[in-house]
Amino acid sequence: MAVASAGIEPFEPAGSEAQGAAGQDGAESREWPTPSSAYWALAVIVLATFLTFFDQVVFGMMAERIKADFGLTDSQLGFLAGPASIICYLFVGIPLARLADIFPRKYVLSGGVAVIGLVTIAGGIAQNFIQFVGSRVFLAAGGSAHAPASYSLLADMFPPKKITRAFAVLQLGFIGGSTLGPLLGGQLIAMTSHWEPTVWGSFRIYSWQWILIWTGLPAFLFALLFLTVKEPKRLVIPGMMNTVPENASLSRRILTFTGLDAAKAIHANRRVYYPLFFGLALSAIETFGLSFWRVPFMIRTYGWNEAQIGAVIGGMTLVASLLGLVLGGTFVEWLAKRRKDANVVAATICFAVVTVCSILSPLMPNGYAALGVASFGAMFGIAGAVPQNAAIQRVAPNAMRGQVTAIYLFMFTFFGAMGSFVIGLVAQYVVADPAKLWLALEITAIALLPLATFCIYRAIRPYREEIERLEALGL
Repeated sequence: MAVASAGIEPFEPAGSEAQGAAGQDGAESREWPTPSSAYWALAVIVLATFLTFFDQVVFGMMAERIKADFGLTDSQLGFLAGPASIICYLFVGIPLARLADIFPRKYVLSGGVAVIGLVTIAGGIAQNFIQFVGSRVFLAAGGSAHAPASYSLLADMFPPKKITRAFAVLQLGFIGGSTLGPLLGGQLIAMTSHWEPTVWGSFRIYSWQWILIWTGLPAFLFALLFLTVKEPKRLVIPGMMNTVPENASLSRRILTFTGLDAAKAIHANRRVYYPLFFGLALSAIETFGLSFWRVPFMIRTYGWNEAQIGAVIGGMTLVASLLGLVLGGTFVEWLAKRRKDANVVAATICFAVVTVCSILSPLMPNGYAALGVASFGAMFGIAGAVPQNAAIQRVAPNAMRGQVTAIYLFMFTFFGAMGSFVIGLVAQYVVADPAKLWLALEITAIALLPLATFCIYRAIRPYREEIERLEALGL
């Protein structure tokens, strides 16, 4: 199938005499979707993103309950939270993201969120560790195409001058999930903690599994909302309209779904992509791992319960996220008036602050101080996510933007998922004392985050040069 048949609007490059003007006004001269269409699409994506992060946070809140009822070790618990959720992604993540490049993205997003709901409910009826692992394996299949299709859709919905703002609003999904997850999750766990297991024939459903069933149901409503989104036209540079020739063999077309073309594009521009990819991968190990183990850390180190943790984390996360959203948008806009590499410079600075906070948080003398320092780091994490995502969308070729984004996010998803497992292994085999989980968090933070910040710093100059090249082409 030719990519051009998927509603793509060709880009007409400026001639030599008009090239300078095109560099400033080329994107603005394009006919963009109406603001109402663009912001409705953004709103639906925010809702689906909220559901994804809400599920992740609530799942982490239940970690100690899951460990007790299924009789797991720390490494098994870490495996369940991480590697189990990305096994399927290894095989279907990039091929599914390819669908976002050749089919209407609203259908890809609708199908993905429906699968997320179905698999989340399946976890609510899992009867043992193996079945639970199976449900988490297929959870990634539903979510693997969400971010690539969402980012690609938004990049064709909003002009370049507004895309950073759109990605800032997109963070509301993360903020909502990360805020309401602890608040509602903690209350739901407290409400159901005294329930006896529900027995239906051969099925035994633990109290916390009902929470998974409840959180999976809204996904089907969000899937229907995606069908109301108006699909925008795609803008593609000449020579990139058909990434697969019309007369390509079946094997060549299948090979496209493996991400080969996107991998070639990434390698060709490796000075920009590689530092960003590696920095994201290293930081994800610590960020995702710390996020999952924070509740067990608070329980084991400070003696808090889930309801207490949820109430404090929810409030702190809300304040930190909103401040981070404002900080990220204003800081990047301020830098953008002075530097072409504003996105990567801002991301580097924010990562540096996150690094310091992640190292200090486990060392705090009480739970409030530990969560306070972690929330301050989360504020800069939110602030840095906006320019980081915008940077990739700015330089990714449109004809394969979905797969480039998928590979980028694969680094985040894969290594992030490994984070909970890595910390679990360090806790069980290096520290070897469940009460000293804080030490496992400290070891991984010191080992990974300074290197992650350095990698992103190395991308500043190549990114600036790539932006200058694109602007010279009128893009």
